[in-house]
Amino acid sequence: MNSANSKPLFALAGVAGYVAPRHLRAIKEVGGELKAVLDPADAVGILDSYFPESRYFAEFERFDRYIDKLRRAGEKIDYLSICSPNYLHDAHVRFALRSDANAICEKPLVLNPWNIDGLAEIEASTGRRVNTILQLRLHPAIASLRERVNNSGGDRIHDVDLAYVTSRGSWYHMSWKGDDQKSGGIATNIGVHFFDMLSFVFGKLKRNIVHHRAMDCAAGYLEYEKARVRWFLSINRTDLPAETPLGQTTFRSITLDGEEIEFSAGFTDLHTLSYREILNGNGFTLNDVRPSIETVAHIRKAELRPRDGEAHPFLKSALS
Repeated sequence: MNSANSKPLFALAGVAGYVAPRHLRAIKEVGGELKAVLDPADAVGILDSYFPESRYFAEFERFDRYIDKLRRAGEKIDYLSICSPNYLHDAHVRFALRSDANAICEKPLVLNPWNIDGLAEIEASTGRRVNTILQLRLHPAIASLRERVNNSGGDRIHDVDLAYVTSRGSWYHMSWKGDDQKSGGIATNIGVHFFDMLSFVFGKLKRNIVHHRAMDCAAGYLEYEKARVRWFLSINRTDLPAETPLGQTTFRSITLDGEEIEFSAGFTDLHTLSYREILNGNGFTLNDVRPSIETVAHIRKAELRPRDGEAHPFLKSALS
């Protein structure tokens, strides 16, 4: 923490983005002070609800200059929170470390495993730390599931179905999220935290088979040390189950050996909890995030093998 200030000092990149409000709230609730924010989009009025005195920059060069000015004045930021588009995460984490600040980065930390190697080198040379948001690991239901699996016997292999449908309009494909080079594709952009959760609960990944991969939908089969997993991800509202209540645009389901695991509630405070852990030196590290980044990078490039491994039941409906 900055020795000249009892509060941890923050800056934030990507303040106009979808996930930024969760970070603004977390910074506020852990008693932090937000010194500066960056976003080329100027729809940043939400700052008035959290940090109206924070300096706003639309251009990275001016943001960079101000962060350096704070450092030279003895008010260097302690943490740069990164909520920018996925393809910018690597560069913004590097900027944080080279500005003598720690990084707090939204998922996905990076798009490719070799980016993690580069960040590890900069961590070592700067003495700063990369923290990544893996909020599902902090969810009480997921922690309970992990304990249950660990207590079920060393040779028990569970059968798991994971389905996540989160409807998005045509804007999605016109934005950076619809560009695989910038978002990493569906599995990376909307699924990486689920793949992290699976490795966290079920251990090392042994097989990674991709059955289907398109702009709006992906599906496959995974084998972990303690589970066989059929997964399905979609942003197409036509993939919502027929029984979905009218007006509901999202469906999320995880079953373990045929039993539904309920974890819809309890998400509200997970970013704040993540920040508290980070400030206490217990944030999730580069090593923690590597398995999920390796998983989604493989899904992005792998040859499709529709006949290898059992497909998720939703895939048949999606292709019909």
